[in-house]
Amino acid sequence: VYESGTATEFARCFTPSWGDPAKRIMKNVRPAPGNHDYRSPGAAPYFAYFGEAAGKAGEGYYSYKAGEWHVVVLNSEIIVNPAFSDAARSAQMAWLEKDLSASTALCTVAYWHNPRFSSGWHGSNRKLIPVWERLIEHKVELVLNGHDHDYERFRPQTPEGVVDTTSGLTQIVVGTGGYELRRFETILPNSAARVSGRPGVLLLVLGGAEYRSAFLEVGGRIWDSQG
Repeated sequence: VYESGTATEFARCFTPSWGDPAKRIMKNVRPAPGNHDYRSPGAAPYFAYFGEAAGKAGEGYYSYKAGEWHVVVLNSEIIVNPAFSDAARSAQMAWLEKDLSASTALCTVAYWHNPRFSSGWHGSNRKLIPVWERLIEHKVELVLNGHDHDYERFRPQTPEGVVDTTSGLTQIVVGTGGYELRRFETILPNSAARVSGRPGVLLLVLGGAEYRSAFLEVGGRIWDSQG
């Protein structure tokens, strides 16, 4: 919620579009915190607004089931923001290992705010490499991110950016639902599809052992349909 994740901004910005209980959307929202939420100390308004749906207050990582899929939500600010302690980072990684080890689901998707790879304005972040290593170890299929204000899908790759169609992770950046949209910067080698300047959402259909995805632009145009 721009600009600083305040309670007023949640009420004025998020609630009219998504948070109105009469629209029956709020009960299905499963959020992940981002850098703008932490412009308010401790992202307190974020955790107060979403309540139990955001995971434990102060942590912001949790998991849930979507059909037959296991879904993991992480707080990437704990990883990339130097204001967080090493103890906080270790605690989230320990939770992730325990959560993935306990899951019996055939397929898993993970999402958080900051992308490991991006051709956008913010670019890639190597601090996410340990997370990617853990996800690949547990054979996670798909990672979803935001942060950069564009849409970009990558080929399956390793944490170091080497194409690997056998065990690599597919990552999709979809940061097209809020503030100003931005152009791409340096295009990364494994970038498979890109859409800039188009507001929209990711349409993701999770099947028993497969998924389909597409970028759905406001107005109904479909881009990058997969599966």
